Amino acid sequence: VVFNCSDQLDYKMMGKLFSGVAQTGCWTCLDEFNRIDIEVLSVVAQQLLTIRQALTAKADHFVFEGREIRLKPTEGVFITMNPGYAGRTELPDNLKALFR
Repeated sequence: VVFNCSDQLDYKMMGKLFSGVAQTGCWTCLDEFNRIDIEVLSVVAQQLLTIRQALTAKADHFVFEGREIRLKPTEGVFITMNPGYAGRTELPDNLKALFR
């Protein structure tokens, strides 16, 4: 699933996307990821860390955003960025670490 990011996204919408990705085991590419506001990216980092920890623990269910959901280990989140353009945000270090 390719998802075009914008500065209009909020953490709730991103949480719904990540919940669906985790439960279905699909891959998603977040295009122009650094267009998302820094405040939202901070929460996104925690959301992705929660999923990564569940994957590392080989869990088949985990609590995400206050709900227990299933986890298919085939899920994947990838990003594209266009650094240097107007309106682009520098990724926080904790989020950069998740995409190395």
